[in-house]
Amino acid sequence: MCGLLGFISADESASRFTTAVENALPCMHHRGPDDSGSWNDDSVVFGFNRLSIIDIEHSHQPLQWGPEDEPNRYALTFNGEIYNYVELRQELKAAGYSFNTEGDGETIVVGYHHWGIDVVKHLRGMFGFGVWDSKEKKLFIARDQFGIKPMYIATANAGTVFASEKKCILSMADALGLSKDLDIRALAHYTDLQYVPEPESLHTAIRRLESGSYAIITPGQAPQQQRWFEPSFPVKKVSAGNEEAVFQRIAEALEDSVAKHMRADVTVGSFLSGGIDSTAIATLAKRHNPNLLTFTTGFEREGYSEVDVAAESAAAIGAEHIVKVVSPEEYADAVPKIMWYLDDPVADPSLVPLYFVAAEARKHVKVVLSGEGADELFGGYTIYKEPLSLAPFDKVPSPIKRVLSTVGDALPDGVRGKSLLQRGTMTMEERYYGNARSFNYEQLERVLRHIRPEWDHREVTAPIYAKSRNMDPVARMQHLDMFTWLRGDILVKADKITMANSLELRVPFLDKVVFDAAESLPVDMKISHGTTKYALRKAMERIVPAHVLHRKKLGFPVPMRHWLAGDELYGWAKKIIEESQTDDLINKTEVLKMLEEHRVAMNSGSGPDHSRRLWTIIAFMIWYGIFVEERIDPKIDRHDYPVEL
Repeated sequence: MCGLLGFISADESASRFTTAVENALPCMHHRGPDDSGSWNDDSVVFGFNRLSIIDIEHSHQPLQWGPEDEPNRYALTFNGEIYNYVELRQELKAAGYSFNTEGDGETIVVGYHHWGIDVVKHLRGMFGFGVWDSKEKKLFIARDQFGIKPMYIATANAGTVFASEKKCILSMADALGLSKDLDIRALAHYTDLQYVPEPESLHTAIRRLESGSYAIITPGQAPQQQRWFEPSFPVKKVSAGNEEAVFQRIAEALEDSVAKHMRADVTVGSFLSGGIDSTAIATLAKRHNPNLLTFTTGFEREGYSEVDVAAESAAAIGAEHIVKVVSPEEYADAVPKIMWYLDDPVADPSLVPLYFVAAEARKHVKVVLSGEGADELFGGYTIYKEPLSLAPFDKVPSPIKRVLSTVGDALPDGVRGKSLLQRGTMTMEERYYGNARSFNYEQLERVLRHIRPEWDHREVTAPIYAKSRNMDPVARMQHLDMFTWLRGDILVKADKITMANSLELRVPFLDKVVFDAAESLPVDMKISHGTTKYALRKAMERIVPAHVLHRKKLGFPVPMRHWLAGDELYGWAKKIIEESQTDDLINKTEVLKMLEEHRVAMNSGSGPDHSRRLWTIIAFMIWYGIFVEERIDPKIDRHDYPVEL
């Protein structure tokens, strides 16, 4: 797990930018405090920060490799882990290739020489990398199929730069002649959805290489991007009596994935909440590490902690368990630092407890496993039940649907049946926008100064829905979430917040073998018997402690609605809003009105809960104060963790 930075010159004058690349590397020191280096030729400059996990003494980057007749033809800079690198090395050695290290990165460059751009289809892992071919004068950059590892990219007259973190590119903007202008459309999407959707960033000149995509770049030419992975969810009916074979395949795939994800030359621990996903991972990890450490976090407020359940699970599997309880004061103090690490704001309050549990884990281990991705692959969100409950509306003729829709809209808010009529008469594309939406368009108009009707969530979701027309309704929702919520929120916070603590997070559910076992599941293997993730729960019956199998999903819940209305964070939030210099972008009077309405509602027990909307705006204001105003000091710590952990 590391941080990469690369530049390809438009005119073979790359050496002019070597200093700019080297000066930008400290921006992501946290991603790789163990080693740092740079390399260049006339066309490219590569920079690298390394967190040593595999082949600690060797595998320094940027890494050069070439066949016997063309030594050092290729240069590699790579962030991530290739979990099947042992098997790939054996396959490539059998094909006649030799290796200079024992690391996983070298398999990428050797594989690229052997398979070309199809190397990405052979890799089982999480990655963002760049390979420079000095003979063909061609740069190949790629990102893993789910988007676990980030990749930012920007092109200027001088050339193209790519990096694991946007702040590195921003630090080079003046040298490259890149604009630092804000993307107002991306701001509208962020405010609507709580995250900036790929491929956007909040800076117009900087984009993201999308998940499951690669780009080929030659000097003086714009990057040619191509998607190499597109999930299809080809549902296969499971005949009666064959269900156990399906459950067994899932169990075996996950067991194999965890085994591969435990490959490391350092200690591996596991995050553990109170749900089936993280408990399954930790239980399987314990088989490979008898001294497994598990970590969780929570709050003192009742109803907002899974600490007790996680402790019970840890005891059941025989793992030593470590807990971090976060106070409101710690929470508020950490937010500016977290926004700096994120590069773009993500309005997910669980970022903060994740930061603290990652910091605690890093005192003990260098790598942790976690349960992200299980919901998207196996159908875990409660909202996935909705197509089944709304199925009777599918038989209603369109003219009657229009009448029912009108009736639903006319009913007063709070009247029973209003939401059912409204949602039942909508198409899937109209009613489902993913797992997060803070504002509807009317609310956006009141809060944002610059907004256009076409900038609502449908601008983001429509192209994704267009690719899922032939899928069943639940699969369409999963497909949408993979390209919105998963890669926009979940995986951004998983990568950025753990890396902020120089901790590598691995996600065994987001593995190509596990995905192969999940993508063809029929609806009744996902939503069935009154529960979600039915097939996964059945597959885990012999593995996961019984008290966890059917628990309601909580994750790391945060008492934000109470804190923003009480002494904990009300004054803090009001001060941020009043001092923010975002008046040209945001109607602060409207935001302050929302804060007061929220306080009254929470304290009286009646009225609107604005906590998600408020947190979305507050997160942006803090981000803006750091990256644009340069008024807020994020107080970044420089970690110097020992390699031997």
